[in-house]
Amino acid sequence: MNLLRASAREAAAASSGGSGRPGAGVQVALAPPYTAIDVVGDAIRGSGLLLAAQDVAAAHEGAYTGEVSAAMLVDAGVGLVIVGHSERRHGLGETDAVVLEKVHRAGEAGLQVTLCVGETGDERDAGRAEEVVERQVDAVVDLGRVPLHVAYEPVWAIGTGRTATHEDARSMHAHIRATVAAIAGRDAAEALIIQYGGSVKPDNSAALLAQDGVDGLLVGGASLDAASFAAVVPL
Repeated sequence: MNLLRASAREAAAASSGGSGRPGAGVQVALAPPYTAIDVVGDAIRGSGLLLAAQDVAAAHEGAYTGEVSAAMLVDAGVGLVIVGHSERRHGLGETDAVVLEKVHRAGEAGLQVTLCVGETGDERDAGRAEEVVERQVDAVVDLGRVPLHVAYEPVWAIGTGRTATHEDARSMHAHIRATVAAIAGRDAAEALIIQYGGSVKPDNSAALLAQDGVDGLLVGGASLDAASFAAVVPL
């Protein structure tokens, strides 16, 4: 919940400046607040960047005041939606069942989905990190039916300045891939894009991307400044 329309437009235009196009085989998406989806979409049109949304309703339509449906997102030009972000799971009480319904709605509308999974500090300290993440992945049982990415975001590393060690990232990404292989098969697991999120910054992004099994990044605060974002994701 950052940036008003004018500043969001300015940041998006700066992010899509220069060559304005991601490198071959690289997808870059910007997920502004709902109120700025239209102006950000205009700013990045033709740039090769994908317009994304930060969340989606679990229902198709109806009396759900304040919610935004998958069909509404598609109508606004959105191509990807983030589902299950830790701030919604832990701050707003979203359960695995709610996250699954949101994945269903997004998939039915033809949206790509970035599914966020991750453990809290207490869960990691109790030795339950892999169990928690496996449960969150396993809850989305129809991985083959939805264009899905997974973003591992250890909750204890979000907005805290702490970042998972390289071994933390490598081992959890490997565990996620093994979990997906057990659900959807080895081919689906090998094709799956798994991103790391959690205090990603210009000074740690390259090292994170160099880790085996880390296919991309989910960038939070560093995306609010175009220069910082460009240092994480060169365009």
